[in-house]
Amino acid sequence: MARLFSAIVPASDAVEHLDAFLEPRRASAEFRWTLPEQFHVTLAFMPSVADHLVDEYAERLAGGLARIPVPVLRLAGPVAFPNAAETRALAVGLVPESEGADVVLERMAGRARNAAVAVGTEVDGQRFRPHLTIARLRRTADTTNWVRLLETYTGPEWPVLAATVIVSHLGEGPGNRPRYETVAEIPLGQ
Repeated sequence: MARLFSAIVPASDAVEHLDAFLEPRRASAEFRWTLPEQFHVTLAFMPSVADHLVDEYAERLAGGLARIPVPVLRLAGPVAFPNAAETRALAVGLVPESEGADVVLERMAGRARNAAVAVGTEVDGQRFRPHLTIARLRRTADTTNWVRLLETYTGPEWPVLAATVIVSHLGEGPGNRPRYETVAEIPLGQ
């Protein structure tokens, strides 16, 4: 069984910009920081997918995204789960920069979830809230100061040219983090 998710991986300049913003600040908090090479925006998460369904999921997702226009996005602003007073995960939000990009993003997430259902696998049922997780906390904490800091962050815009299908191997990465294995890159706007 595979832990599978489909995601938007930001352009390298967007990743580098966010990493440069966070780097001098990371030492001031004992969070479990997301590695820059693992930055992504989850479209759909499937906690347990039969190995033989992974390729079929990627094919169905490709069909669902074939006519999706290329949205232009930027990372900006704070997101705290569940809230700033009792944070378990800290994230940066997504801002649509092209006309209709917010609708396109919702459509991409819906089609990613529909592809999972179509192949007969369970998809995490949480409401789609576009974000890029930058840190997780071992215990809930008040992150109001971090939220204020992230309110000042605005990254460069980039066109989303593809969705990525990734298998997450728990505990196999650096520092006992997950190791990500890309199994498909699905172009948009074809």
